[in-house]
Amino acid sequence: MADATQAAGLPELLAARPAFSMHAQDGLCFEGVALNAIADAHGTPVWVYGAASMRARYRALTAALDAHGLDVHVHYAVKANDHLAVLNIFRALGAGADVVSLGEFMRTQRAGIAAADVVYSGVGKAPAELAEAISAGIGQINVESAEELDMISAIAGQMGRTAQVVLRMNPDVDAGTHEKITTGLADNKFGIAAQDIPYLYARAARLPGIRPVGIALHIGSQILSTEPYAQAYAKAAAMVCKLRDTGLEVTVLDLGGGLGIGYGDEPGMPLAAFASTVHREVGDLGVQLLLEPGRYLVGPAGMLLSSVILEKRAGERRFIVLDAAMNDLMRPALYEAWHGILPLGAAQMQSPLSPADVVGPVCESADCFAKDRPMPPMGPGSRVAILDAGAYGAVMSSTYNARPRAAAVLVDDGRFQLITPRQTIDELWADEVIPGAGEE
Repeated sequence: MADATQAAGLPELLAARPAFSMHAQDGLCFEGVALNAIADAHGTPVWVYGAASMRARYRALTAALDAHGLDVHVHYAVKANDHLAVLNIFRALGAGADVVSLGEFMRTQRAGIAAADVVYSGVGKAPAELAEAISAGIGQINVESAEELDMISAIAGQMGRTAQVVLRMNPDVDAGTHEKITTGLADNKFGIAAQDIPYLYARAARLPGIRPVGIALHIGSQILSTEPYAQAYAKAAAMVCKLRDTGLEVTVLDLGGGLGIGYGDEPGMPLAAFASTVHREVGDLGVQLLLEPGRYLVGPAGMLLSSVILEKRAGERRFIVLDAAMNDLMRPALYEAWHGILPLGAAQMQSPLSPADVVGPVCESADCFAKDRPMPPMGPGSRVAILDAGAYGAVMSSTYNARPRAAAVLVDDGRFQLITPRQTIDELWADEVIPGAGEE
């Protein structure tokens, strides 16, 4: 866990997040709402999402692209945060969706996103999933292999339908991010090797039930430099030209996603520089550009509120034990991810700091949110906000250690509303059956 590399202190974390403010009486506030009020009403741990923050980030991204005259259709990556309330916000803004399972696709339909505005990605789409999506009129399927291409052709042909597909090219570009979220290297499971694209594209044009319209690529997640994008997009542009030179029609270029955010006090991916890179590398191809951001739109718009159970001392080591755990927010355990942590109390922001390990109660040593983090005294009942947890937080949570899933709240226009009730303990086994139970 890379705490030592993060220099941001509590004031810097707060200053870097304009949606937050600290009030002397109310404590830490988010989008004008006191977070203590949310915790009082709905308990902890509880997810909190900000609608205004999501809208602002979407509009900032589209404005940066529009400034270069780019025709880009944004498809929100549902895997980052699949809550219906979140999908509804992006639907209202005009976004489509990028999904990687039938369940995610059905969520987009429940949220009112048109099937024609949905892109189906993923390396292992099952035949039943493909049939359901094609039947519903899904807008685009990103094909990851020759085998999948044949599968789609057979399914669509049997249904008497034509599936619009793009071929996902693996550009063999290092995104410079964590190895577990890199997707564009030759030894990753994703995509089709660039040298195989021309043959497969031509073959796709001859297959029944298939209409190839372009290529796609996605090189990873939490990317903070434009250089990997420049490399990948240059390869994509060359491939578009190569396909067209052989007489094949290419009308779509799916640029993927992966735009990184600042988890400390760093700014994250600079939008102007990213938009400039897109314009320079692929802006003159005359194709419909697609972009699939997830984390960038929702990561900073969400947090996990938690209460301190107790402070524990073990020799010189100090542990702050929270009621949230790795089953709620898995990223630190899974990726050694760093998340800022702010106390909700105004007085604690001014208190002396000392190193502490911020941990949860789960029976795993990996259940640790921060190591040697400078923190104020945190007595039982004190509360903290674990920041930038709007992406890959609740969607990856589990009920490990028989811990019920946390509630979720949406803040909008100065008010907050419960959007997911807290799971009860009885609900943990409500669908389970003991064989023979109740028999004579």
